[in-house]
Amino acid sequence: MSTTPTPHISANPGDFAKTVLMPGDPLRAKYIAETYLEDAVLVNNVRGVNGYTGTYHGKKVSVMASGMGMPSMGIYSYELFKFYDVDNIIRIGTAGAMHPDLKIRDVVIGMGACTDSNFAAQYRLPGTFAPIASYELLQKAVDAVKAMGSVRYKVGNIVSSDVFYSDNPDAMAAWQKMGVLACEMEAAGLYMNAARTGKNALAICTISDSLVTGEVTTSEERQSSFHDMMKIALEIA
Repeated sequence: MSTTPTPHISANPGDFAKTVLMPGDPLRAKYIAETYLEDAVLVNNVRGVNGYTGTYHGKKVSVMASGMGMPSMGIYSYELFKFYDVDNIIRIGTAGAMHPDLKIRDVVIGMGACTDSNFAAQYRLPGTFAPIASYELLQKAVDAVKAMGSVRYKVGNIVSSDVFYSDNPDAMAAWQKMGVLACEMEAAGLYMNAARTGKNALAICTISDSLVTGEVTTSEERQSSFHDMMKIALEIA
């Protein structure tokens, strides 16, 4: 019995490339497809979550939104890994800087993803699990960003939080003292799904705001700029 389409993805088998780029925002997925991909075709639009497949420098590449938060990322990445034979998912999203040296539009590559989520409880492990990126994708991303030359970046630990408006005023300081670079909301769930399915995942994030200085970018800037992380992801796809 066919397992596709899935409850959340209407694409047919073979519609997705082996590598899928996943921004959170459906409009950013549309922007990437229209700006960078050749012959991009819409392969999914269930609930307005745009998914496209095209080519980049001759390589078949897909881009589809993940939505916000680990529950949403958990659904879409699992269905892509499990039912659409996708091997690599590269999250290209935004993050809030926790490290004082990170500036707006700097790139953070998530080597690991701490979390305050209970996502890992489903695996019934006899301890805690450390969600980490695929080393192969991580190495390629670092090589690509170095080749670009002018991009400010850091590689290290990020934290994926279930909470955007935190009631804990001490949360950021607690993560900072452990060397965490930035906060976002999806990478840990993606990394755990990749581990469980034997696939590869990496989060490449652009600093959209600073939790240190209070600087912010607009929603329009987040949707249609941040080209450096898009180019890095496309180069390693």
